[in-house]
Amino acid sequence: MSRERFVAGGLFALGMAVLGGFALSQSATPALADDGPGPNLVIEVDGSTKGQIVIDLLPDVAPNHVAQIAALAKEGAYDDVVFHRVIDGFMAQTGDVQYGKAGGSAEAGMGGSSKPDLAAEFSSLSFDRGVVGMARSMDPNSANSQFFIMFAPAPHLDGQYTIVGRVVEGMDVVDAIKKGAGGNGEVSAPDRMAKVSLVE
Repeated sequence: MSRERFVAGGLFALGMAVLGGFALSQSATPALADDGPGPNLVIEVDGSTKGQIVIDLLPDVAPNHVAQIAALAKEGAYDDVVFHRVIDGFMAQTGDVQYGKAGGSAEAGMGGSSKPDLAAEFSSLSFDRGVVGMARSMDPNSANSQFFIMFAPAPHLDGQYTIVGRVVEGMDVVDAIKKGAGGNGEVSAPDRMAKVSLVE
């Protein structure tokens, strides 16, 4: 892939502009509908930050996206992938299995996986603190492997990006992930997902 994935152009700028209006809560929100626990994505973080993040995936909300994440995790594709873009007060982005391994590269954030891109599965759920969404390019149907975890609410993303899960353990680890410098949040010597496993 030769395109940058995530909040592109004006939507990204809007996100940065409205961040100041949202207070950071200290725990992941329970506001999402929960029809029972989905499979859990367990991420072992290593680098300047160490710890475990557990994400409750939501197959009832985004079945195709969750299935792709689960398949990539089972293959070990997410192991050693960096958090290449981390914006304080906004989100931490990872999951570029094509360019984000082995410490990352200048192209981290522009790749996906060998699997096909996915059609959007937008929902009425809101991007609250701890919510996990799929990164994409300007094309709504371009999500593949990258995902982001919200540090704070960002309702301007609602209905624009597919929500796939929420953090149920380890928001303190999410909060501690090494932040990027500059407006675009690229991280030098980034933290990484040392091991990602699926617990069904």
